[in-house]
Amino acid sequence: MPPTANGRSFGDRFGVALLLGLPGIVALVGYIYFTTPASAVPAGLSLPLLALVSAINPLLLLVVACLLGAYAAPRVGFQSYIVDQRVSGSEIYQRLRNDVRVAVGTGIVGGVLIVVLDAVMMPLVAQDLPQSVIGATRPTVLNVFAYVPVRFLYGGLTEELMLRFGLMSVLVLVGWRITGRRADGPQPPVIWAAIVVAAVLFGLGHLPALAQSVALTPALVARTVLLNAVAGVIFGWLYWRRSLEAAMVAHASFHVPLVALSLVQVTLL
Repeated sequence: MPPTANGRSFGDRFGVALLLGLPGIVALVGYIYFTTPASAVPAGLSLPLLALVSAINPLLLLVVACLLGAYAAPRVGFQSYIVDQRVSGSEIYQRLRNDVRVAVGTGIVGGVLIVVLDAVMMPLVAQDLPQSVIGATRPTVLNVFAYVPVRFLYGGLTEELMLRFGLMSVLVLVGWRITGRRADGPQPPVIWAAIVVAAVLFGLGHLPALAQSVALTPALVARTVLLNAVAGVIFGWLYWRRSLEAAMVAHASFHVPLVALSLVQVTLL
């Protein structure tokens, strides 16, 4: 396919985006393989096969998201220095350096904000959740560090490709077309609507994992969706105003306070 004004063809953008998301899938497979006890492996499955099977759904979601994002993102003006390659290597480095400075600070502040909000909301769900699920239920130091690659790679890279590059870009494109395509691009209300919808879906996406450890109640659902949606809004805003890479770095940095909280929980249990 011929290259677009953004520097790469659709196929190239899709391929680069998919490669960016694969480390997160590998981290997820590795975590399941190294931390799943033999007693938890279903009959008829080996541990390696279980780990590989667990990657099928997220891999399919990643592929679909990369296809959607490769099509929609450049059409609504969202940028990724790596995926689009609109500038030279030296310019990519300079722009990434500027974005990283903002993203790291924003991500860490956002993580602290979520920890505080979690503590404030904890009395509302204490009867359903004896301990904050930010981190892990009765973790060990080994479990905390084993999950770090999943937090940084799957969360920081793969989830941002799914939720921001894929979903949010498509929502903005659809909203732009529904409201009438203006020559100067999608308007802020359309973009904010897409940011919020993608953020809420990001929060809803955390419910299945929570349901594996506790029984879901309306209070737990509301708390989980709200906390993750707040984070999703932060990442969506960075994707819009900066770049996909800024959202990725912020998402990874967001987990730094959460890892610290998990380590504190280990020492207090």
